[in-house]
Amino acid sequence: MAKESLQSRLVNDIEVRKIRRILKKVNAQKDKMAALDDQQLQAKTVEFRQRIKQGESLNRLLPEAFAAMREADKRILGMFPFDTQVMGGIVLHQGNVAELKTGEGKTLTATLPLYLNALAGKGAILVTTNEYLSQRDFEELRPVYEWMGLTVALGVHDNSEEKLTAKEKRAIYSADIVYTTNAVLGFDYLIENLASSQEEKYLRREFNYCIVDECDQVLLDVAQMPLVIAGAPRVQSNLYGICDTFVTLLEKDKHYELDEEERNVWLTPTGIEKAQKYFKVANIFAPENGELIRHVTLALRVHNLFELGKDYVVQDDEIVLLDAKNGRLMKGNKLQSGLHQAIEAREHIKITPDMRAMASITYQNFFRMFNKLAGMTGTAKSAEQEFIDIYYMKVVQVPTNRPIQRIDLPDQVYITLPEKLVASFQLVKKLHQKGQPVLLITASVEISEIYSEMLLQEGIAHSVLNANNAAREAEIIKEAGQLGAVTVATTMAGRGTDIKLPKEVKKLGGLAVIGTEKLQSQREDLQLRGRAGRQGDPGLSQFFVSLEDEVVIKYGSKWIHEYYEEHRAFDWDEPRQLTKRKILKAIQGAQEACDSEGVKSRKSSLEFDESSQIQRRLVYRQRDALIEQAENLDFDIMGLIRQDIQEFLKNKPDAYEIERYIFDNLSYDFDINRLDKITVKDRAQVEAFLLQIAQEQLELKSQQLEDEVEVKNFYRLAILKAIDTCWVEEVDNLQQLRTVVDSRQIAQRNPIYEYHKEAIISYNKMRIDIRHLIVQNLLLSRVVYNPKKGNSIYFA
Repeated sequence: MAKESLQSRLVNDIEVRKIRRILKKVNAQKDKMAALDDQQLQAKTVEFRQRIKQGESLNRLLPEAFAAMREADKRILGMFPFDTQVMGGIVLHQGNVAELKTGEGKTLTATLPLYLNALAGKGAILVTTNEYLSQRDFEELRPVYEWMGLTVALGVHDNSEEKLTAKEKRAIYSADIVYTTNAVLGFDYLIENLASSQEEKYLRREFNYCIVDECDQVLLDVAQMPLVIAGAPRVQSNLYGICDTFVTLLEKDKHYELDEEERNVWLTPTGIEKAQKYFKVANIFAPENGELIRHVTLALRVHNLFELGKDYVVQDDEIVLLDAKNGRLMKGNKLQSGLHQAIEAREHIKITPDMRAMASITYQNFFRMFNKLAGMTGTAKSAEQEFIDIYYMKVVQVPTNRPIQRIDLPDQVYITLPEKLVASFQLVKKLHQKGQPVLLITASVEISEIYSEMLLQEGIAHSVLNANNAAREAEIIKEAGQLGAVTVATTMAGRGTDIKLPKEVKKLGGLAVIGTEKLQSQREDLQLRGRAGRQGDPGLSQFFVSLEDEVVIKYGSKWIHEYYEEHRAFDWDEPRQLTKRKILKAIQGAQEACDSEGVKSRKSSLEFDESSQIQRRLVYRQRDALIEQAENLDFDIMGLIRQDIQEFLKNKPDAYEIERYIFDNLSYDFDINRLDKITVKDRAQVEAFLLQIAQEQLELKSQQLEDEVEVKNFYRLAILKAIDTCWVEEVDNLQQLRTVVDSRQIAQRNPIYEYHKEAIISYNKMRIDIRHLIVQNLLLSRVVYNPKKGNSIYFA
């Protein structure tokens, strides 16, 4: 481990030396740009764009472009990027992750590579973690971009209830630089690929350049769950309540077994027997009982893997999910595959419709579509290998502008949660008595409220920031550095917001960050410590840990659990601090195991999405061709119809089945007496007869439509509608399939292999369904003429 760390530092030093050489070239242009008047400096944008058109590369242009934008930042914003910020900008331009410590000015750093990459006219996007940061950065930096002759737009808007039109979104994404969030950008991509005409599309043809702020949170932490757009509801099940009642009768380890690491739960033979008696079925795993066992499994998962106040809260008789990393409310988000409805049943509130998944993509596959992707954060080096493996980005640690003065104290470890609470609270009181501001970070809403109660009992004024009080998030965090301030917040809250310290606070030792739990990775520990000691300010960080912390409970070794059971009795007045090296190492090992599990989960999410990604590319490419090249496409309509008829005839249908096929697929107005003229057992004759009916229907449609252009548009819409209907069904099937294959682990099967195998079968079936639906859309649709609007087509 030490060798790897040394090797990593050596590699980073080599990268930094290379970047310093480019920095020298930027600095060599400093005086030249400073000597220009405003008009001359602004004219540089036109000059740079012309040089790019003539073939000059962005790399060659970098020193001048960075120097010009740096001077513009100084004149318009009153801030001249430090050398370290220029270095960070170089890393970002190269398509890598710039590790810039908290307070080093990532917002200003991004102006340099955004300006350079926007000059090519292909667009540049800055992605933040929330709407507040996007809007803040957009408003702060808009003047300098526009002064330099670039257009800039904001992808998020205040009223989330009011949907933007395609025209408004097109105006946003056509800007040179766009500030938005990962969620808005991802959902815009999925929504656009549900468009049925060119007028409904708004994104650029290809994704050019993107910088992701707080990239470890967006590209790693959030990326464990795919983006999903839900649409039409399924038929509502009445099994949620019944199965919820049933699982309350079960005992863990007797009736079911639980694997918290894999987040999986299953019935034991005893549990299966109990279920069969309860539901009065002979075999609960019989095909006809598939929905029943699915609902039992959902109820088991909800009761054992989801916790009120930690994973979700109930507000106004509605389940609202909580962000696992920061405790923020995720209003409007729902768990898929029936999990959300199972939670509603558990909490005895009205069960909402279970919606079909219409479109889905993982963040990994989404962001990998950019020609060049970059990221910036304060903590990424420990996850460098994952960034390389998934996003092909190296992590470069950029030196700080001023030396870090923060004092990072070693963790204090206690046996029980109450002892840890008492010990950490004693430190809070001690710091508060001398006026030093305290930022107390908790891992859950409940713990934040316990600390709040303790502070109230001591008469200490404080602010609380959790899922129940997130409206003033940025303001609360911004004030956390004031004299005597005590702020209780859930992890990661207010990330991206600067905490500024008055002079008297700096004299007292700066902001004190107190972590109250061992977090899921060392990277998260560093993120919280980084809230103190920005830009060379003094600061203090201290973590308090107990053997009852979730990470230790889930990932700790067996002997540490046995030690806890032997020593769990405690005295409130005398917290017992553990200092044995073996125990400290065991807790560190638990954190490393947890972090490893997170990496494994993200890798699994990406592997599951590979089949979806291949299918998505094929379907979206076909849709785009239909939408963008409608007049030039050559449709082999009769070939499609012939294939569908031949598929039907494989099963040797009788006269009645042929009649049904005609009415269900070819024509509503068929004269049944015409069937007497053919020999049903003569397959070639039946095929020719069915093709003749189809040809008649197509000729009728052609006569009703005005010209060849309208006929081709009719074909295009019929095919597009069929693709969309079947693709929505396929996306939903793949979402359901992920849940189903997990249970195959019990039979010692590889769930990812099983998923890909079933996904191929599902895709081939979808292709047949699309062809069949195209035939129905072409032949059973109606053309209705309206004197004012012209022809309208109504599909069956």
